[in-house]
Amino acid sequence: MADQLGPLENYTLRDYHPGDPAPGQVRIAVRAVGVSFVDVLNATGQYQGKAPVPFIPGSEFSGVIDAVGEGVSQWSVGQPVIASSWGGAFADLANVDSRSVSPMPEGMSFECAAVFKVSALTAWHGLVDRGQLQVGEALLVLGAGGATGYAAVQIGRHLGARVIASASTEAKRQMALAGGADVAVDARGDDWREAVKAANGGKPVDVVFDPVGGDTTGLAFRCLGYGGRHLVVGFPGGISALPTNLPLLKSAALVGVNLQQQSLNDPARAAANSRKVFELAEQGLLTPVVAETYALEQFADAMTSVAGGKGAGRIVLKLA
Repeated sequence: MADQLGPLENYTLRDYHPGDPAPGQVRIAVRAVGVSFVDVLNATGQYQGKAPVPFIPGSEFSGVIDAVGEGVSQWSVGQPVIASSWGGAFADLANVDSRSVSPMPEGMSFECAAVFKVSALTAWHGLVDRGQLQVGEALLVLGAGGATGYAAVQIGRHLGARVIASASTEAKRQMALAGGADVAVDARGDDWREAVKAANGGKPVDVVFDPVGGDTTGLAFRCLGYGGRHLVVGFPGGISALPTNLPLLKSAALVGVNLQQQSLNDPARAAANSRKVFELAEQGLLTPVVAETYALEQFADAMTSVAGGKGAGRIVLKLA
């Protein structure tokens, strides 16, 4: 917890209890917490919206229902669940809105469950709802060794696309290939555009899944063919200054992917997507890769590792 957003040195372990869950809430005994780049941005005050202080980081986690608030009937004490919140998960106990809770996929560990839902839903929403990815189309996944990128590789393969994974290290490229990519290219290669084109038999790609941003966005957009769709998922590499003549010249589309906006504006579709990705998880077709686990006391080391972006797979805090 920290009284002010900023450097990780601001954060310390403290005695804390969230109290009884309010009406419509559940209290969860946390077992594992995913550590994401968004968590780092939130904690350090670099995210677009500033979190209220005092602040406890952590936005996606798994655990067991510990108590239920008034009006909650769909959950009971002892159920293993996945949950999401805007902070509060780096703790033994967390109170969350019961609507943000989902049952854990059968057979999935607490560690994998903690990092499954948000990435899988983002990738599905992007590729299916926003990108309209079709069987036989070519999908270029940027940041394929990251959380949403790896989920996009798996979903793209499931949807019958030719998946070209772009990742910065050999370990990440091998992970993407194991996850279902047809080809993996070096994201830092001087001949990156040529490598992408060669990976698709000399033809442009149909869809770009872009959770990276920065200069890569412009290069990737140039890889699109007629009617292509470039999905803007995130921009840890910076906000791109994409020339607006490119969509016109290519008859291609720049498409935003915002999971929160879908939940607010099309909750029925969001719920259907959630059911679908959980179904795929229970079939073993959608499984995250956990690279490292840390104890809660090592939260600063875990967040530093995430900020460095070098590992292949997710970073998880394990509490029990």
